[in-house]
Amino acid sequence: MSTSSVPRSGSAAQTGPARPAPVGRTLTGPLPALLLFAAVRLAGVAAVAAANHALRRPLVRDLAHAWDARWYLHIAAHGYGDLIEITRKGAVQTDWAFFPLYPGLIRAVTTVLPLTPGEAALAVAWTAAVVAAWGVYRIGDHLYGRAVATALVVLWAVLPQSVELTIAYTESLFSALAAWSLYWLLRDRWLWAGCLAALAGLSRPSGFAVAAAVLAAGAYEAVRRRGRVPLALWAGCLLAPLGWLAYVLWVGRRTGNLLHGYFEVQRAWSSRFDFGAGSLRFLKGLLLHGGGFVYAADLVIVAAGLLLFCLLCLDRAPLALVVFAGLLVLLVVGGSGSFSSKPRFLLPAFPLLIPMARALVRTRRVRPAQAVLLVGALAAVSLLFGAYAVAVARSPL
Repeated sequence: MSTSSVPRSGSAAQTGPARPAPVGRTLTGPLPALLLFAAVRLAGVAAVAAANHALRRPLVRDLAHAWDARWYLHIAAHGYGDLIEITRKGAVQTDWAFFPLYPGLIRAVTTVLPLTPGEAALAVAWTAAVVAAWGVYRIGDHLYGRAVATALVVLWAVLPQSVELTIAYTESLFSALAAWSLYWLLRDRWLWAGCLAALAGLSRPSGFAVAAAVLAAGAYEAVRRRGRVPLALWAGCLLAPLGWLAYVLWVGRRTGNLLHGYFEVQRAWSSRFDFGAGSLRFLKGLLLHGGGFVYAADLVIVAAGLLLFCLLCLDRAPLALVVFAGLLVLLVVGGSGSFSSKPRFLLPAFPLLIPMARALVRTRRVRPAQAVLLVGALAAVSLLFGAYAVAVARSPL
């Protein structure tokens, strides 16, 4: 696994003079992929809207005020330390569990635009989703070419849990920052990678995975070059973890326990790394006693994530992508908490889709009808599952 890039598929087999690109390919860049992404996600919003209309519920409330979204909106309006809930087991849940970048952006938008906090939250999330798709495309194009890049974006858009990209959650923002940090890392732009990794660390608890990817790539380069690396590399590696560390230490200071305070806050939300004990308990309960359709689907999504990570490693992907995706998979499998949220935590791990994207491009060249049918089926599953989970099952995403 390299730290920067691998040859584009098929480049070694090209012989003879290069042919001029067809006229259709002059629509270069990410625009076609982004239009496909936007079309799929708008269809997802329409599916949720149709389900809400049938159930006589307002759309914006389901998308902008459900579950964790209301905590972000409250932080945006009132700041930290103003909202506390006590669970039936007596755990005291505070808003310090939520990282500050997303609510900060919501407040900034409501300051300059005549939007409600809920509308501003959706505007930030939807904009970030498009920016994330653009970053995903640039990574795919840099490593494997336009066809794989477009397939990568489309596959990310049709994931069953991609409905999260249209909800007022942090997955869109985190994915955007992670994708662009990793892209600049692959391009050896260490300062950009480090700055964006620091912002990713301010967006959600798993933000440290981006910093870890930057640090792993930097360490590899330092060893490979025997320490003769540019100053920008050291600066990028130093910047990368600062966002995550700053917020964790800030919460620790507020709680009176500098090093462990944040993790105590997370335990009140039943969120900790328990080496998979919680996942095993969930699996045992599901097999012995059964469960709803959404829980069974969540298990399939997590199992697919594990399989895709193995394929990513076998695909000899760049080290930074493997570290980033691997840490997200590790947190999902080894962390406690509600299993219904685990597919959402896997959503930013877009590098897992690289082997599928490359296989889809190969299939499209040999059997285009089968490739179109596969993507269409995945899109249908994504739209139906998203509408069912959000509007019908009202699963705690």
